[in-house]
Amino acid sequence: MSQQSNDIHGDKILILDFGSQYTQLIARRIRELGVYCEIWAYDNPIASVEAFAPKGIILSGGPSTVTQDTAPRAPEGLFDMGVPILGICYGLQCMAATLGGQVSTSDKREFGHAQIELIEANALLKEATQNVWMSHGDKVTAIPEGFKVIASSDNAPLCAIADESRHFYGVQFHPEVTHSEFGKDLLARFAHDICECQQAWSPANIIQDAITQARQKVGTDHVILGLSGGVDSSVVAALLHQAIGDQLTCIFVDNGLLRKNEGDQVMKTFAENMGVRVIRVDAEARFLSELEGESEPEAKRKIIGRVFIEIFEEEARKIDNAKWLAQGTIYPDVIESAASKTGKAEVIKSHHNVGGLPDDMELDLLEPLRELFKDEVRAIGLELGLPAAMINRHPFPGPGLGVRILGEVKKEFADLLREADDIFMQELYNSGWYDKTSQAFAVFLPVKSVGVVGDNRAYDYVIAIRAVQTIDFMTATWAPLPYELLAKISNRIINEVRGISRVTYDISSKPPATIEWE
Repeated sequence: MSQQSNDIHGDKILILDFGSQYTQLIARRIRELGVYCEIWAYDNPIASVEAFAPKGIILSGGPSTVTQDTAPRAPEGLFDMGVPILGICYGLQCMAATLGGQVSTSDKREFGHAQIELIEANALLKEATQNVWMSHGDKVTAIPEGFKVIASSDNAPLCAIADESRHFYGVQFHPEVTHSEFGKDLLARFAHDICECQQAWSPANIIQDAITQARQKVGTDHVILGLSGGVDSSVVAALLHQAIGDQLTCIFVDNGLLRKNEGDQVMKTFAENMGVRVIRVDAEARFLSELEGESEPEAKRKIIGRVFIEIFEEEARKIDNAKWLAQGTIYPDVIESAASKTGKAEVIKSHHNVGGLPDDMELDLLEPLRELFKDEVRAIGLELGLPAAMINRHPFPGPGLGVRILGEVKKEFADLLREADDIFMQELYNSGWYDKTSQAFAVFLPVKSVGVVGDNRAYDYVIAIRAVQTIDFMTATWAPLPYELLAKISNRIINEVRGISRVTYDISSKPPATIEWE
């Protein structure tokens, strides 16, 4: 992520991340308010923070305890910058401890709903009482000089504090989550009233800036885009087509791991309806050959990513002046991959857009969505005129069915999974449940179970279906699909897909499970 200021961003807020699972939510909420923000690791040097020139700073929550000597701290000099600062959960405790207050381990940890009461009038909190979401084991027990207590709860009497002369505020609860009743109002007051940020971050402005930057970077060069049919690559295609027209060539790689009829749908939308230049490459045999014998999920992802790049470069050599590879990398990809590289987060799985690229790749990268969250990508896709059905599709992993087939990938397995997944999607659409779920898909299990088909014994494969509901994809719960719908889906898959003898429904939440199985 570039740490340079662009005019299109307007006023900016910087979020220093101490490792909270909710940090991306803070950023999304601020951007929803029309204010640009970025997430940086807490240990960025103060010189970089000053160069970013934020009008306000937010200190996120985190899993550490500030009572330990090794606990992460804000950059030295941060509280001398003269800009408003909001500390959330650990951020409050870090602020209090740094400025001379006291933080202690609480006798009673607090996770979940709580009610707070306003103690004193202030610019941040206005409601007399409100329900909030707590997640802490420590609490502030003495406030720094110059601060006042502005709200309290039964378990944390000093749960919100303020030094209004310096515009420093801290809250023990998480205003960014939907469980906090007036959380969005709190963040709006901080961004708009206290930091005095103007609302310059909008889909129309984002599009115009992305177009301008793409034209400046590319010049007269040619751009290659790997078009998958997913939301991110589709929005990149529409954006770059508007920016550089015939200088864009989309390569649609049919890797044999796509959903049913997806290839034809992609060609119809972009090549036929939008006039985008699309080269369709039938590479199913190549991908399956490379994947043969490999069952480890991360290795499969890397193989699929590598072969994609190889194909791009082969096709690029056929195009005069092709010097750029466009990708649908979005901001969460950048944040999570950067965290894994710096050791601040565990690698759960690599992102196809930011992992697996060869060091000797011949094309330069062009990533026009790199600063955007998924909801922002959808908003600009609609602004660009893409069909709502395409923009509102559930997420589909870059490696496609390659990571929805557990273990080794074979053509037989992919064909069975395609048919089962298509039936699942049909029934979700027909029942109205597609829009009630955030992501739904079928998974192929490489195990066989006994079944009875007619009067005959069958010994065939198993399909698992999964549907989840989530706001941010950081946490998710399984969707309570009606029994009648589950029965219909199961019956259709077993009756219509020869080779499947059993259907199971995954009722795991995230965490501890991930949304995808691999």
